[in-house]
Amino acid sequence: MIAANGKLVALTGNPNTGKTTLFNQLTGSSAKVGNYPGVTVEHQVGALRLDRAGPVRVMDVPGTYSLSARSAEEQLAIRAIAGLQPIERPDLVVAVVDSTQLTRNLYLVLQVIEMGLPVVVALNMVDQLEHRGDEVDVEALERELSVPIVPIVASRGEGLDQLRRTVDDVLATPALGLPGWRGTPAGPELELDIETVALELPDDWWQGDTNRRRALALWALLSVDIDDELNAIPDSVRRAVLDRRALAEVGGREIDREVIAGRYAWIDERADGFLTSAPEKKTLTDRVDRVLLHPLVGFATFVVLMAVVFQSLFTWADPAIDAIESLVGTVGSTVEGALPAGFLTDLLVSGVIGGVGSVLVFLPQILLLFFFIGLMEDTGYMARVAFLMDRIMKAIGLHGRAFVPMLSGYACAVPAILGTRTMERRRDRMLTMMVVPLMTCSARLPVYGLLIAALYPPNEEAPFAQGMLMVAMYLFSTVIALLCAFVLGRTLFKGPRVPLILEMPPYRIPHWPSVLRMMWQKSRIFLREAGTVILVCTIAMWLLLSFPKSEVEPGVDAEVAAGLQVRESYAGELGRLLEPVIEPLGFDWKIGIGLIGAFAAREVFVSTMAVVYDLSEDEDETSVALRDRVRSQRRPDGSPVFTPLTCFSLMVFFALACQCMSTLAVVKRETGSYGWPVFMFAYMTVLAWVSSLVVYQGGRLLGFE
Repeated sequence: MIAANGKLVALTGNPNTGKTTLFNQLTGSSAKVGNYPGVTVEHQVGALRLDRAGPVRVMDVPGTYSLSARSAEEQLAIRAIAGLQPIERPDLVVAVVDSTQLTRNLYLVLQVIEMGLPVVVALNMVDQLEHRGDEVDVEALERELSVPIVPIVASRGEGLDQLRRTVDDVLATPALGLPGWRGTPAGPELELDIETVALELPDDWWQGDTNRRRALALWALLSVDIDDELNAIPDSVRRAVLDRRALAEVGGREIDREVIAGRYAWIDERADGFLTSAPEKKTLTDRVDRVLLHPLVGFATFVVLMAVVFQSLFTWADPAIDAIESLVGTVGSTVEGALPAGFLTDLLVSGVIGGVGSVLVFLPQILLLFFFIGLMEDTGYMARVAFLMDRIMKAIGLHGRAFVPMLSGYACAVPAILGTRTMERRRDRMLTMMVVPLMTCSARLPVYGLLIAALYPPNEEAPFAQGMLMVAMYLFSTVIALLCAFVLGRTLFKGPRVPLILEMPPYRIPHWPSVLRMMWQKSRIFLREAGTVILVCTIAMWLLLSFPKSEVEPGVDAEVAAGLQVRESYAGELGRLLEPVIEPLGFDWKIGIGLIGAFAAREVFVSTMAVVYDLSEDEDETSVALRDRVRSQRRPDGSPVFTPLTCFSLMVFFALACQCMSTLAVVKRETGSYGWPVFMFAYMTVLAWVSSLVVYQGGRLLGFE
């Protein structure tokens, strides 16, 4: 339980310092996801119980290299650390530092100290530092910074007891974490810049602390410029900064360079006193990067790794899928046998258990996908992928960092769109946002899994056909996303390309509890959707398929009667109304019913098909797995419905269509406009229809079935 009025500890640090791992270690399962006050950005807050301070709240602040706010994430970092309204001011800041990159990480620590907040430095990854042969004199560093420093290894939980005790002591006696004024060295001209801007700062920003006032003036000088996208900056502050920048430019000065050089000069002058570096030598990371960052070998390795991942989604997950299918069938049969025949029994068995169960069977595949993505992030490989893709991304006017949210779109478009906040320019964020939903997300996985399993049942003749086809669909969506970014970047979102600035963290053994916790959090979202959105949509589709009741003459075969019921139902009418539009794509009116349901959420297509084919089949066949029922479907002339060409056309449609209300909602929230989600929905739907038409009709012209 998180105490609403407990003291607040903010956890900050550069990306890849192990900050989130430390947060998970300190808070355990108590972490809750919520929104920052006044904004739509999510953050995590967890509970930590200390001996003297009692229950305290720990807030995981977005990772940032500095408090110079250019990206949305950096804006939140400064507001959370400084406690600018409406975000609560923390009682203590724990600055997580990667000891293997100590001098660079200390830049952010100095900025935090300048804000006049009690600070504790968590010196992380000291085991890797020792392995490299380097050494940090903790006592000497403490003397220089005048704040407590605790060496830790967050991934193994080492040093965390001492960190808790230190945090407890500083919360009880804040002076222990307050070094007194340690401002950035500044010449007379820069000092005048600072004083001029400081006079314009609102009183509630600096709260009577003149040192904090100076630090915030420095922050404004570094962050505000003509092209910035900062919110809630008073006009007087903006005018003062722009005036000082203009004067500096006339005098041949660069304010940014003076401020940054001043801080690094302070660090460099003292580094020899607390840091002893071993002679330079090639590390394991250097040797591995010679292969993984090679323009050809590295990219080929990435493709092979992806192929292994997607093949494993079938090979490793198939036993679990079979077990869930069997369990769903058993539950359905048990409930059907225990209840009297009638409307409610049909609704429960066919609508709820059959519909939702047909989606739940794909949970093992989704868990595996999240596992591999978490592994890539935790080992440091994701940064290498961004570097590799920079060579391709710069051709479309973006840089490799834009590929990171695109790659995370393989899991879900919603957090991927939120991930664009780390990009500095609005143009880059908007362009990336418009193409992220084209990446094959986990919601498409049940559809692909169903169609691929119907096309290629597991057999010895084609043991890798399923995985290779899945790889092809992921590559197809990635290529189309890049092509769309290329077109949009030269039309709606024209702008110069900015260079890639990216940290390459050393390769690390993943912190398995964090990876598993991420898998659980993501799967819980999927299960919540299965219990809400998918359940509601499935019941709605079952009702639309069950009413109005068709009139059947006595003696008519049960299977014929069931098919007639589906055809004459409200859903059947909608499907036939849509059929002229989708028939050129190879889809019949029953598939049209599934497409209608899928506009709420892509996974609903699977549950809708389960209900459609369950209601139209003979009762003896309802326990058969959905993929087998799909494989057995026939048109009125006896030809199969799901031919290879139809399946390919349908997968292409799902790969490109924007069938996700959550994605459209988050785009509206991020852009602040209904126009962009409408544009996204329109262009993706047209692209999907045209592409499916080319696949199906082109395949028929070439003689394929």
